[in-house]
Amino acid sequence: MIQIPELLLKIFFSMLPGFLFTGLCLNREILTAGREPFPVPQLSSGIHLCYNVPRRRTVCKIHSEMRHSIMKILILSCNTGEGHNSAGKALAEYARLQGDEAEFMDIMMLGGKRVSRFVGGGYVSVVKHAPALFSLLYKIGGLVSSSRHKSPVYYANALLAGRLKRCLDENDFDVIVTPHLFPAETLTYMKRKKMLRQKVVAVETDYTCIPFWEETECDYYILPHPSLIGEFAGKGIPEEKLKPFGIPVRPAFSKPGKKAEARKICRIPENASVYLIMSGSMGFGKVNLFVARLLRRLGPNEYIIVICGSNQKLRKVLHTAFGRHPQVRILGYTEHISAYMDACDVIFTKPGGLTSTEAAVKGIPIVHTRPIPGCETKNLEFFTERGLSVTAPKMGGQIDAGQELLHDRARREEMCAKQRQVIPRNAAAEIWRLLRELSEE
Repeated sequence: MIQIPELLLKIFFSMLPGFLFTGLCLNREILTAGREPFPVPQLSSGIHLCYNVPRRRTVCKIHSEMRHSIMKILILSCNTGEGHNSAGKALAEYARLQGDEAEFMDIMMLGGKRVSRFVGGGYVSVVKHAPALFSLLYKIGGLVSSSRHKSPVYYANALLAGRLKRCLDENDFDVIVTPHLFPAETLTYMKRKKMLRQKVVAVETDYTCIPFWEETECDYYILPHPSLIGEFAGKGIPEEKLKPFGIPVRPAFSKPGKKAEARKICRIPENASVYLIMSGSMGFGKVNLFVARLLRRLGPNEYIIVICGSNQKLRKVLHTAFGRHPQVRILGYTEHISAYMDACDVIFTKPGGLTSTEAAVKGIPIVHTRPIPGCETKNLEFFTERGLSVTAPKMGGQIDAGQELLHDRARREEMCAKQRQVIPRNAAAEIWRLLRELSEE
């Protein structure tokens, strides 16, 4: 059983107070690095991060005649929910399709696996078990966040600067992208200390300016939508740095697929009506109760598919309760979300920025469920105010909304038309072109 002090540390880590503790953890790792070998994680292609090892080249350099044609991109993220990682991986996939090199890395691995697990695990624990506290800490962060001074978030992440510099020196990247605040804070410190030569592009993955972005100093900020320029500029970020290209999605999500083909891939009857329930990478929400209530209302040719994310406990609970029901299919984390989206008629999902964007780009009617308090509340407002999704305060109302969409083709088509009008569809391509320009300056 987790002791109270450890639980409190995990809770407060999720926002402002926890960043101080993170700094202590990182500082301890740095101080002890000289006494024992420090783990050397790998980039996505197998290239080693080269901090705390002898200063010698461990990566074959690109031939000089190729350097002007091949761009080498480092994408820095953090494992606090999968949306940030998915946006980074989407951009990496697009860049590789253009013949460039793109490496993806969790910046907290610079502090070791223990720190990476603590950061991700602490965030997920608070979101799942104490959402009201998370909401309070998010609001506190918004009150103290300012472009005029640096927060504990900045100073905690600055402790990773030395190790990141070693990695950059050894791997010779042309440009850096970050879809997460934490790496942006580290990179800001490095820019202020003249430790960084690469240009930095930040990718916002929520439809709002979350606390502490205004204290970063990236070269450009990719916004999900032009209507957010005023909000970000109002926080002190120079307007000329704001590029409303949208949130990047993987090529598989960049356009609607054919439903008949998707249903063959997913083994779904062609003439069925399908609800897709996505709880997010953290399995957020009372999905078991949601499935039970929706199941009681199913017609004879209607089906439920549930994607539980990385929540193995939830998947086990759902399998125990519904695994043998012929109209229910339970999945864990899957890389085939695109096909399941194409195959469904209505999607129930929490209002995460990435998943909501993927569904909207796909042209899937969306019913938003209970948000994680904070940034997802803003995402929900953005989508519902523009007619891109529907929602209701209570679970029963959300199910009613989904059934009404399922049985009203005109409403579904109207929602999908608005999604096509509002949500940028070529974000990855636009960001890649910007990176190309920066790398050639």
